[in-house]
Amino acid sequence: MLRYISFDIVFQEIPGEITLAINISNCPNRCKSCHSPHLRENTGETLDENAIAALLDKYGKAITCICFMGGDAEPRKVERLAAFVRTAAGRKIKTGWYSGRAALPDDVSLLSFDYIKLGEYIEHLGGLNAHTTNQRFYSIENGTMTDITDMFWNKVYNKKK
Repeated sequence: MLRYISFDIVFQEIPGEITLAINISNCPNRCKSCHSPHLRENTGETLDENAIAALLDKYGKAITCICFMGGDAEPRKVERLAAFVRTAAGRKIKTGWYSGRAALPDDVSLLSFDYIKLGEYIEHLGGLNAHTTNQRFYSIENGTMTDITDMFWNKVYNKKK
C-alpha cells in the first residue's frame, strides 16, 4: 500500500508547472545524503484513488500538475494513480514521477506520465540543477522520453550556479 507523509504546491520540481508534489514514504533507495530521510519509513496516510480525488477537489483548480515524489517500492501503484489523475482531471492536469531508480521498471507504462525524473541522488554529482548530475529529467510525449534535464540549468530557473 502506498502511503504519503505530506504534500505541497511547488514551482521548481516540474519546470513551467504549478505542481502538487506528494511525498511518498517507504523509499527503498537509501541514497547517501538524502534530503528526505524521513521518507524511508512506511508511515503516513494511505495514498489511493480516494486520497487523490480529495486532493484534486481541494487543489485541482490551483495546479497544473501532480508529481509523485517517490513510490519506488510500488511503481505499478504510482503508475495506476497517475492514470487515475489523467482520467479524473480530464487530462487537464499533467502527471510526474520523481523516482530514485536508475531506469524505469519494464512493467511501467510511460503513457500515464508527462514527466519522469530518474536516478538516485549522489551527493558529489549534485541534484538536477548541477551540470554534473547523474539524475535525468524527461518529458514524455506519445510514450517517448525526451531528456530535458538542461531546463534545470537555466540561469533564470536556477539561481544557484
